[in-house]
Amino acid sequence: MIEVAVFPVGGMGTRFLPATKAVPKEMLPVVDRPLLQYAVDEALEAGIRQMVFVTARGKSSLEDYFDVAGELTAMLKARGKVAELAILSQTQLPPGDITYVRQQEPAGLGHAVWCARHIVGNRPFAVVLPDDLVQGQPGCLKQMVDAYATVGGNLIAAERVPQDRTGSYGIITPGATMGKLTEVAGLVEKPKPADAPSNLAVIGRYILQPEVMAILSEGKRGAGNEIQLTDAMAQLIGKQPFHGLAFDGVRHDCGDKAGHVIANIAYALERDDVGPAVRAWLAANLPK
Repeated sequence: MIEVAVFPVGGMGTRFLPATKAVPKEMLPVVDRPLLQYAVDEALEAGIRQMVFVTARGKSSLEDYFDVAGELTAMLKARGKVAELAILSQTQLPPGDITYVRQQEPAGLGHAVWCARHIVGNRPFAVVLPDDLVQGQPGCLKQMVDAYATVGGNLIAAERVPQDRTGSYGIITPGATMGKLTEVAGLVEKPKPADAPSNLAVIGRYILQPEVMAILSEGKRGAGNEIQLTDAMAQLIGKQPFHGLAFDGVRHDCGDKAGHVIANIAYALERDDVGPAVRAWLAANLPK
């Protein structure tokens, strides 16, 4: 059973400047909910109840978002805004279910995960990157938790990417396949297309064994002179079961401007309240 999820949310979000000068990238909305809310809801659907946010300076709005908004709640109650109160309640988890840890330096994804080591303890845990928004039901993490119950060990979400994009991902050296599961025989961080062992990429969902924390504690630097989670995971291959899951769903790269715009359109089209207006605008304005 996976009880805890780590959300590395300390990044600066420079690709979304000037918006991210004041708003953390994880709080950028898709329709009317921030990316981080989608990520937390995905973890809740998977049965995870303890959320660990690894934050950094300037990220206090993340904490405020999941806090009880006393004045706003009182105002909505006084005005009889029942629907709005129900929406607001979705942002409030039971006390103690969210923990915040500070990452004092931008030393890579592996370093961010390592910052949560004392809370994770000796438990298997999930890592969720809110930038990767996966659209579909059941959620990506729920699919992974279900697969983990069968294979155990370490499990990563995997997606095939264009060969010329391998330099942007951790890439899997594939072993045996079992349905949607592929044995991970090797991992390499951001290889050049000519050097990539496949085009099967790791995306922002992981279930990892606690032994990875000891490897991260060594502080070894990899690509970009950062402590890479992929490098640490690679050291577990052959020592523990390790699989990639080809999940059902559509991934939107919301760390990219175009990907974020596309995600807004895709999610809007699914909704009864805004979908018809968006669909009509697209039909009227897109070239025939």
